[in-house]
Amino acid sequence: MTDSVPEGRVTEAQEAAAVEPEYDPAAPAPLNVPRTPTGDAGIDAQLDRLADADHLATDGHLEVYEDVHRGLRDALTALDARPGPPGPPAPAPSYHQSRS
Repeated sequence: MTDSVPEGRVTEAQEAAAVEPEYDPAAPAPLNVPRTPTGDAGIDAQLDRLADADHLATDGHLEVYEDVHRGLRDALTALDARPGPPGPPAPAPSYHQSRS
């Protein structure tokens, strides 16, 4: 008996290969790192942006990380901005205590 397959007929191995893609360890894959919402919509949007790196090759991660870092840095910088019109700086508190 021969193992030849009539022309045009698909073998079980070919059928299985068509259903299951070949595993490629270098292919992009999600890290499945849980991201807990912070309650701040801007921060949460930046953290959600990290998921974009899951579908990119490693050389594409840097752009996503830099974008997220820039967004988080801008959010922190905005916290330092004083609301209202700019004015003179507030006087420094005096810690000098007089001795009686």
